[in-house]
Amino acid sequence: MARTSPCLLFLILLACAPSKKLQKVLGHAETQFQDHIGLFVYEPETRKTIVDYNSEKYFTPASNTKIFTLLSSLHLIGDSIPALRYVAKEDSLIFWGTGDPSFLYPKVYQDGKVYHFLKGQPLPLYFSTSNFCQDHFGPGWAWDDYNYSYSPERSPFPVYGNNLMVSDSTGQSIKVSPALFRDSLEVLEAKGNGSRLHRGLNDNTIKFYKGEGHNGFAREVPFHVTPPTITALLKDTLKRDITWIEKPMPPGAQTLYGIPSDSLYKVMMQESDNFIAEQLLQMCAGILSDSLKSTVAIDYAKSHFLFDLPDQPHWVDGSGLSRYNLFTPRSIVRVWEKILAVAPRERLFQILAIGGKAGTIKNYYKSTPPYIYGKTGTLSNNHCLSGFLITKKGKLFIFSFMNNNYTTSTDEIKKNMESVLFEIHERY
Repeated sequence: MARTSPCLLFLILLACAPSKKLQKVLGHAETQFQDHIGLFVYEPETRKTIVDYNSEKYFTPASNTKIFTLLSSLHLIGDSIPALRYVAKEDSLIFWGTGDPSFLYPKVYQDGKVYHFLKGQPLPLYFSTSNFCQDHFGPGWAWDDYNYSYSPERSPFPVYGNNLMVSDSTGQSIKVSPALFRDSLEVLEAKGNGSRLHRGLNDNTIKFYKGEGHNGFAREVPFHVTPPTITALLKDTLKRDITWIEKPMPPGAQTLYGIPSDSLYKVMMQESDNFIAEQLLQMCAGILSDSLKSTVAIDYAKSHFLFDLPDQPHWVDGSGLSRYNLFTPRSIVRVWEKILAVAPRERLFQILAIGGKAGTIKNYYKSTPPYIYGKTGTLSNNHCLSGFLITKKGKLFIFSFMNNNYTTSTDEIKKNMESVLFEIHERY
């Protein structure tokens, strides 16, 4: 039996009443893809629901979880990121990490403030990790993702994004950055043309399998974080002695502020940076308490910012790497409405992915001017997009479009979503 394209069926059905026929379009797509679809479209100015399809059902949000992390950060973190905490004594300076992910992280803006502060200290430096109070990995993360750059370990004082780089541009000389890990690399010959990199599960031994006909390679891989490793990286980077101690942070510890907060939010939301999201949630916890523990921030946000959602979220991490997260489309729309109340549209739209222009939807939802601003979320067999839709008549809609448990290609799901959202844009 020939299959009717959901995109074609959508255009046929919407030739009449769009609000009613859309239910049939989405129902047909669910039947064809054998998945679960939820869509909620809402106009905040009139408080009118435009589309409601399974909006009360829970879905795995993937990186739509970062929308919740953004709301928490906007409420708790000021205009500048708290970069480190410190106590200066007569004979020493003791410092603690805040979870700030930006230190020497090449994907974000650098102002050098932390580097020069530590480098220029006349006093001996002591580094404590006593305020880090959680596992390096979040609950429900896939354990074998530890070897991939999208899943760095959480830590109190990240350096280089907690990733190392192995590169070989000439096919002859293999480079490791940071250089501290150079002696941990073992080069092995491998059959076939492909080259691959593998790090030990609980250490930083790195095996580079060099394939036949190898002529270039570059890959990031997370390094395993321990207090001695962080200390050694700081010593190597700052070119000065640093001693690791386990000393509790006193209530009167001072705060050094670093880069503008929006510079982190933009990378998190446009590029879906998992590492930044996890560290931001830790930072929120550090502002609320003396502990870098994500559940502190989650519990606070649920009781102070999210208590009035249509459906209470099951929220366990900052990035959405965990499949334990469960949100409903109508609750995500409500969170966006809360975000819009604390971040003006002119500011907010600058940090979001933009259809046809920036971030994870750069190659989708193309239009001049853009009509989609938002956040994607993708795990195997799951893809979501939530954010803002500007109609042809200039109306602002908030939407959440969630697709779970499909076995077809994600590209096919995206095409169906694009046809639905574009038609809403055109008809309103």
